[in-house]
Amino acid sequence: MEIKNIIFDFGGVIIDIDETLTINEFAKLGTGDVSKAASPEFTALIRKFERGIFTPDVFRNKLRDFLDLSATDQEIDDAWNALLFDIPSERIEVIEQVKKNYNIFLLSNSNEIHYDLYVRDLQLRFDYNEFSELFHQAYFSFDVHLSKPDEEIYEFVLNQEGLDPAETLFIDDKAENIEAAAKLGLQTYQLIKPERIRDIFKNGEFIK
Repeated sequence: MEIKNIIFDFGGVIIDIDETLTINEFAKLGTGDVSKAASPEFTALIRKFERGIFTPDVFRNKLRDFLDLSATDQEIDDAWNALLFDIPSERIEVIEQVKKNYNIFLLSNSNEIHYDLYVRDLQLRFDYNEFSELFHQAYFSFDVHLSKPDEEIYEFVLNQEGLDPAETLFIDDKAENIEAAAKLGLQTYQLIKPERIRDIFKNGEFIK
């Protein structure tokens, strides 16, 4: 089936991330047990923040309690944002080329603290005010109160944009997100490091 629409993940696809950098920063802030940052309870806390259930203030306080931290809001934000790398300019250029050939969308599990950082990067370095200017539309989990790999978030985007899943390609780096999208009939591609989006597009056309 011809591809007419492409949905991109953000972290691990558009930008690189390294979660160990944030864990290391929490350790520097004096957490009593850094291994808690790899626990299911910590993952559940993050998931609630990504779904917009926790505000940034609530999340910071939950982190202080869970990791036994005595840290300012700014110290927590800096540690939390440490996992994010800058948006590579070449990937913005790839996306701009792809947009000439497809309807493109962004679908990201993210949170308000991270969002504020990388939207500022987008504005200062690439002259886009919002991700909905770079893409035809952008969806963030904290804003829609849904998250991958739950099927509802894919259904939400498909319904909001009137997309035929058979004509829609979903690109993500995580297998569980790819599998969930495939169950709904989307075409999928898992981007696995060291592969980058420049490797799967040529002159704005998907080549894999």
